Amino acid sequence: MIVITAKHFTSFLRDLFNSRQIIFELTKKDFSSMYLGSYLGIAWAFLNPVISIFIFWFVFQVGFKSTPVDNFPFILWLISGMIPWFFFAGSISAATGCILEKKYLVQKVVFRVSILPIIKILSALFVHLFFVCLLMLIFMAYGHTPTYYSLQILYYLFAMLVLVLGLSWISSALVIFFKDTAHIIAMFLQFGFWLTPVFWSLKMIPEKYHAIIKLNPVYYIIEGYRDSFIYKTWFWEHWALTIYFWILTSIIFIAGAVLFRRLRPHFADVL
Repeated sequence: MIVITAKHFTSFLRDLFNSRQIIFELTKKDFSSMYLGSYLGIAWAFLNPVISIFIFWFVFQVGFKSTPVDNFPFILWLISGMIPWFFFAGSISAATGCILEKKYLVQKVVFRVSILPIIKILSALFVHLFFVCLLMLIFMAYGHTPTYYSLQILYYLFAMLVLVLGLSWISSALVIFFKDTAHIIAMFLQFGFWLTPVFWSLKMIPEKYHAIIKLNPVYYIIEGYRDSFIYKTWFWEHWALTIYFWILTSIIFIAGAVLFRRLRPHFADVL
């Protein structure tokens, strides 16, 4: 059984690699088509998050005059956690309904449906990379020049991509058979935003609950971004948390790939 599963999984990844050209072409098309017909076009992809960040800056920095967190302006601490969360939540939400959105590809032609979640994730990645650059500029505006620790963003971004892809394969496959999946995902993302230390610091809650919070794999990503820009800490210094994250993420990734492959032959019948 293990040998068969490993064989299927390897074949699955090989098919994805062979489809890399069409993945990039469809990603560009998907990214541009999302805002087709609007006056500002693709600019909306960047404008909405920029406005959100500006509102948070005005409310917390100008209005509430929030106190610094670990000697860093609160707004810098906040947006360094919000930007990866925007990418995580946006990717999961978009990828969950991607097969229903493109169901004609499943019903009418021979098409590697497994690349549809990847296309949505890569579309969100374009916007995320823009905001990572914006984050660096905001830090520089506050007098904090990026250091070589900032290169860790590439590692944490890769870690988030693996996690998001595994979850997206699971959610996009299940929503075909159980339509409430999209609503459940939206609910979990809403709870997850407040249960993940995006707006609040782990130091604010009793230490006995820290281990429970750290079970959330997104915690590793959020704190990783802050370690890169604020705390100047390498990921291997949190070796226990790193090992836990990759064990859990590997399980989610493999389970997502196997589940998607198993359910794929039934998509056309249900749709």
